Amino acid sequence: MPFSDLGLRSELLRGVHDLGFAGPTPIQRDAIPPAALGRDVIATAQTGSGKTAAFVLPILHRIAGKPRGTTRALVLTPTRELAAQIDEHLKRLARHTPFSAAAVFGGVGMKPQEQAFRKGVDVLVATPGRLLDHFRFGYAALAGVEILVLDEADRMLDMGFLPDIRRILRHLPAKRQTLLFSATMPTPIVALAREMLQDPVTISAAAKAAPAAGITHAAYPVPSELKSALLVELLKRGELRSVLAFTRTKHRANRLAEYLLRHGIAAGRIHGNRSQGQRTEALAAFKTGRFPVLVATDIAARGIDVDALSHVVNFDVPGSAEDYVHRVGRTARAGASGDAFLFVSPEEEAALRDIERALGQRLPRVAVTGFDYSRRPAQKLEVPLAQRLADMRSRAAAGRERWRAGSPQRRRRPAAPHAGRTRRQSLGRAS
Repeated sequence: MPFSDLGLRSELLRGVHDLGFAGPTPIQRDAIPPAALGRDVIATAQTGSGKTAAFVLPILHRIAGKPRGTTRALVLTPTRELAAQIDEHLKRLARHTPFSAAAVFGGVGMKPQEQAFRKGVDVLVATPGRLLDHFRFGYAALAGVEILVLDEADRMLDMGFLPDIRRILRHLPAKRQTLLFSATMPTPIVALAREMLQDPVTISAAAKAAPAAGITHAAYPVPSELKSALLVELLKRGELRSVLAFTRTKHRANRLAEYLLRHGIAAGRIHGNRSQGQRTEALAAFKTGRFPVLVATDIAARGIDVDALSHVVNFDVPGSAEDYVHRVGRTARAGASGDAFLFVSPEEEAALRDIERALGQRLPRVAVTGFDYSRRPAQKLEVPLAQRLADMRSRAAAGRERWRAGSPQRRRRPAAPHAGRTRRQSLGRAS
């Protein structure tokens, strides 16, 4: 089925052609026609299935021919990276149209975003927190919004955005079209859909959370303290090329990236404690191949879309099958192939079995020939929280002592030669 059968405007079809899309994916085929007609849509589809174009194209189709200078569509998404990705994808699809768009997210200055509000760009792509920051000012009125999209709705609820979403809804017209896209459909999403949507068209392009068919899975049993060394071994052997490695915490992401750098492997890191500039720079370096490895946490990795990503390495086993599906969905996108490796320590075997049950298959176990599984690492990757807190307190105390020792107000000045005597006594002694 070609895109031309979906009833889209010719200028949008030109944008689709420029991007090299051969034909619509299942979610695009099913979601675009009702969305282009103005129907509410609740759609479920796996990561990497083309959800972005499935809502961007009907948005652009519907706002065509309307007066400019008013924001008519709002897309809410959970992370900065995903907002930037959607904004970029939208502009590429709209290249043969006059439509404008802007991304609104935290970690950068608000002034350019304020100008987008004042100008009335056609489409705003925003994270909930930063959008609410702008709503504190009069210029951020969105009374002209006709279409609202909630992308990655399941993850937004996981991240606790539901109260923010309800606050945002109070700033939008009650009469509007709503499109809700999600990789999974937990009960809170169903309840939210009933609250927000009117007689929606329900589309399920994935009966359950499942990774793309082009992914090859494998488990690598390894002691927890040797995971870093195993990753270095595979990288230096040339068995991994473009690698997105997931850790369970920001601290472990930092430590793993530092370990790789110490062993001569260029690596970036992306997590919630990194500034937007640092996150953007790391992702750009990874996309261009300057960093062969990008270390990430689950939340920050939303929106990472890299062409020809060869490997996803689950450095830490995720806590659920759904998280596993989201992680490995960064590879084998749009029909490509890719590899997903799980580094599994003995204490993570139970979590691995839960993932296998959800996938309906047992993952092959791989032992790396020539790797010393009995070695003792020079230092642990994970520094216990209690020790980290103690080290922080010790450094803070040392800093206070240095301040006291170096502060002019704290130094003890030497006593004057006649300290404690009256001026008359001093003069009399001198005479």
